[in-house]
Amino acid sequence: MGTYKVRVATGNFLLAGTFSSISITLVGTHEESDKKPLDNCGKDFNPGAVEEFKLCSRRWLGDIVLVRLHKEPYSFYPTDNWYCSFVEVVSPHGQSYRFPCYQWIEGYCTLELREGQLVCDDADSPLLLEQRQAELTHRRECYGWKEYAAGLPRCLAVDNIIDLDCNTMYSFTKSTNFLLRGGNAQVELRLKGFLSCTNSWAKLDDINKVFCFNKTPITEYVRAHWREDTFFGYQFLNGVHPMVIRRCTELPCNFPVTPAMVASSLGESTSLQDELEKGNIFLADYKILEGVPANTINGYQQYIAAPLCLLHLQPSGELVPVAIQLSQSGPDSPIFLPSDSEWDWILAKTWVRYAEFLVHESVSHLLLTHLIDEAFTLATLHQLPMCHPLFKLLLPHTRYTLHINRLKALSLVPSQAMGSGLEGTKVLMAKGMSCLTYSSLCFPDDIQERGVDCIPNYYYRDDGLKIWSAIESFVSGIVRHYYRSDAHVLADCELQAWADEIFREGFLGNEVSGFPSSLRSIPELIKYLTMWIYCCSARHAALNNGQYELGAWMPNFPATMRNPPPQAKGTTSLESYLDTIPEVNSTSTILFTLWVICCEPGDSRSLGTYPDEHFTEEEPKRLIAAFQGRLAQISQEIQERNKSLPIPYRYLDPHQIENSTSI
Repeated sequence: MGTYKVRVATGNFLLAGTFSSISITLVGTHEESDKKPLDNCGKDFNPGAVEEFKLCSRRWLGDIVLVRLHKEPYSFYPTDNWYCSFVEVVSPHGQSYRFPCYQWIEGYCTLELREGQLVCDDADSPLLLEQRQAELTHRRECYGWKEYAAGLPRCLAVDNIIDLDCNTMYSFTKSTNFLLRGGNAQVELRLKGFLSCTNSWAKLDDINKVFCFNKTPITEYVRAHWREDTFFGYQFLNGVHPMVIRRCTELPCNFPVTPAMVASSLGESTSLQDELEKGNIFLADYKILEGVPANTINGYQQYIAAPLCLLHLQPSGELVPVAIQLSQSGPDSPIFLPSDSEWDWILAKTWVRYAEFLVHESVSHLLLTHLIDEAFTLATLHQLPMCHPLFKLLLPHTRYTLHINRLKALSLVPSQAMGSGLEGTKVLMAKGMSCLTYSSLCFPDDIQERGVDCIPNYYYRDDGLKIWSAIESFVSGIVRHYYRSDAHVLADCELQAWADEIFREGFLGNEVSGFPSSLRSIPELIKYLTMWIYCCSARHAALNNGQYELGAWMPNFPATMRNPPPQAKGTTSLESYLDTIPEVNSTSTILFTLWVICCEPGDSRSLGTYPDEHFTEEEPKRLIAAFQGRLAQISQEIQERNKSLPIPYRYLDPHQIENSTSI
């Protein structure tokens, strides 16, 4: 017999409290308590409150292994939702237990909370094993799978945002800021008449009027330097899509660049063969765009090309284009050179930037962050109970992913203004999915495979490797704390089911891709977890955060082209260029979208920020603190470097990286 002290914390934000009746049941290793109402004098469970209650028990319960929170109707008050942060229990003998919750409890129900345990730790308790299974069964009923499109990762079986539960939806703060930002931008464009104008731009400078009040030093730099070959080459290293180029040691047979063509670009003291052997030639190949159907915009057919671009690393360390072919083969595809007429060369580079837009938006960004991260999120909800240490590790990296993906599926991918359109985008993503490999998502492996480990001034690579290493060290500490051996990893049936579901539903069971369907050792598990956390945080930030700054000057990042690629040189002028790039309303639609999705509308959590204390043990808390310290150090190093750069590269500054794919 004795008195248990129970402390219950309510989230400290708007509408987190409840008027419902809250009761609790304590479940121990020997007995479980009677159901006890939690009721002090006055209103309980207000936002931000941490309240203490006393529970008298006639029996000794043993170690408390589980608590049940019962949320039931009270008087005439209507149904509401309650955000519970945690429950703490102190036994009559002074033993303390903490049960993390950090979720909304919707309507009337009973929620069971546990401390952190692997499934093997519950092997001797049928009650706890049953609790784990019941929790996962309920989650699978709430979060079903469906096919988004053939050949793509499966996604959440919800078509409307209002069908999401409170734990996956944007907070009130984030939703409000998001809607206000989008609404204000749309009003500005409508008042200027840009969204209804289907004409070509009369002159290039008029493009600057779209969002004339939303300029930054980088948008102005892009507008001033977009024609320069050095800036064109710079973007392959530190632009919004810095993951395409590969070292070229032998020219592709479908790209017949001759030494004479590029001699003037390479300089007198060297040759094409010499530069190939030295490792100074790089290739950007957009073969994936071949055969992708083009859209119709404003009643007119659009066009898509699959260019090849050859780049040279100069002795100065600058990367510049030396040859561009606008198709994969054919006699009607001339090789454009820097020595060609001004507008021929500008148009050829613009076609490459357009290819960058399509591959970036459809494959690298939408498919390989948003859709892949959704598959990871759903598998985590389906296979890992709240008490599983890996659920605690991964949950912050799933925050708002399901909500933003419903927004993108419904409205935020402006397919009507993209050259690929909705159907072409699906085709392009399916092609990207068919050639996806595990190593391409593992950052250090990708750098090595593309042969770009030694290229200078590659800040995306330098910062990314630091971030990867920091995540890997943190993940390694967590994994090794809970798993004592490789056999321990292999024996975790929940973990193995998680990996298998991701492989089947996310990567479509493609064994050629190299993605594992099971995780058989501690090093394998560490690498896999590092890959996902990196992809949903740093990789997404690198692809997302610079879209508006580098795309606000539309010719640098066009979303469509209205005339086919030129089949002969000497045919391009400023007038024909203006008639080829997107018209006024298409430009405005794309820039509106980039403006909304690239700027965090409040309620953000940067990488390593874990205000919800899901881990209760001291070692994980120490590892989190060490992770945060390393990220702070990386941020300081990046900021110091950026002071001397004409274009600061800050997209992988940890302070600018979200924990999750949430925007």
